Amino acid sequence: MSTLDQFESVFNAAAKDAFTPQSIKIKRILIIQDLPEALQDDYLYLVKGFLEVLEHNTKVEWKVFGSTESSKMHALLEAVENNRPDLIVTYRHLHCDAVDWPYGLGTHIDVLTQATTTPVLILPNPDRKNLADHSLNKTNQVMAVTDHLAGDHSLVSYASLFTQTEGTLFLAHVEDKAVFDRYISAVSKIPDLDTETASEQIKARLLKDPNDYVESCRKNLAETFPTINIEHWVRLGCRMSDYRNLIEKHEIDLLVMYTKDDEQLAMHGVAYPLAVELRTTPLLML
Repeated sequence: MSTLDQFESVFNAAAKDAFTPQSIKIKRILIIQDLPEALQDDYLYLVKGFLEVLEHNTKVEWKVFGSTESSKMHALLEAVENNRPDLIVTYRHLHCDAVDWPYGLGTHIDVLTQATTTPVLILPNPDRKNLADHSLNKTNQVMAVTDHLAGDHSLVSYASLFTQTEGTLFLAHVEDKAVFDRYISAVSKIPDLDTETASEQIKARLLKDPNDYVESCRKNLAETFPTINIEHWVRLGCRMSDYRNLIEKHEIDLLVMYTKDDEQLAMHGVAYPLAVELRTTPLLML
């Protein structure tokens, strides 16, 4: 390796993407539902209690849209456009009778999360009977997940805003071990490279960046959100099973993740598989 290459590597390794808090205000919330009119006030009360933290420092305007009659998609999008909410709240299988089927989120939810730029909070369907005792009480345990934690300022900022006072924010980042193993297997077939050294150093490098970013989050959030605790979980593993196990172990009240992808219409990365499988976990989809 030339001296110039060595210098460039050292320079790049020293460059760190520090967390920059984003100013986020949620003043207008639109609840989209398909409940009978007699149950709508009760559901509004439930959602307000769950999102109590949002009203600590900001006056929130709440609006409810929808009825038992199935709404056309254009009507839902028109309601979003007319109300211009900062947050949409709804639940999986809206206007759909597939509550007991573990497949998908429902057409209305798929479109809402992808066709609007407004964050969508997806709650368990009201008809579900097997929710955990802690479900929909408060946002005491919030987790932000991504396949690229370093630099996800908006994700961390939203997750912080939704974390209850004295609650815990978990910052989780899992590097895909199957992908890592495939590349190390390719390295092992190149005679000029030391496979063991490459494996150790690449793994350390992959995990160092998100760990450094978490530390910068901890320092900055101590100033902007001094009443919440910050925990992190960075590792090499299987994203789906590791995230699922972590969510169950810590009884996560709210999972925050990105869904938009500039290169495709479908949900981003691991977001859709997690959203489909975690049927009793509230999801904030950005």
